[in-house]
Amino acid sequence: MNPERQIREAVTTILEAIGENPQRDGLRDTPARVAELYRERFSGLHQDPQDALASGFEEGHQEMVVLRDIPFYSMCEHHLLPFFGTAHIGYIPRGRIVGLSNVAQALDILARRPQLQERLTTQMADALMNALKPEGVAVVLDAEHLCMLMRGAKRPGSNIVTSAVRGAFRSRPSTRAEFLSLIHGR
Repeated sequence: MNPERQIREAVTTILEAIGENPQRDGLRDTPARVAELYRERFSGLHQDPQDALASGFEEGHQEMVVLRDIPFYSMCEHHLLPFFGTAHIGYIPRGRIVGLSNVAQALDILARRPQLQERLTTQMADALMNALKPEGVAVVLDAEHLCMLMRGAKRPGSNIVTSAVRGAFRSRPSTRAEFLSLIHGR
């Protein structure tokens, strides 16, 4: 069966199960809209972040590169509700660098899957390590989860911060401190 058709049928079933009429004016196109949303939001399941990072090139640069405040959007796999925030990503190249938009694209690919923030953080760090073979990588994600805001704990304003450090960022506290000072703008 066609995946979009399956999603449309499932959304129709959910609307009926909550006591709504899926044929009323405001809801008639909702199953198709949700199917389109899910096709886009989960497109990362069929993409490899390594493809986005493959276009690196030799530049000879061996100092820290930091991308700060990269917005990202993902879907929590526990409730299929969004979580969103900013990513801060740093790496120390061993001469090989990658276009900065490619780093953001790799993050998007990983975020467009049913995810856990902890897994997303780890996967991003590992993708950069595998693709660039840098001296080290650091990734910090700072996000709000709608499941924390809308249900269960109901704690608006609560952010979840996760980090993954590899190589020099793990073994050298001064390197980790430099990265943290750069992402916090000090």
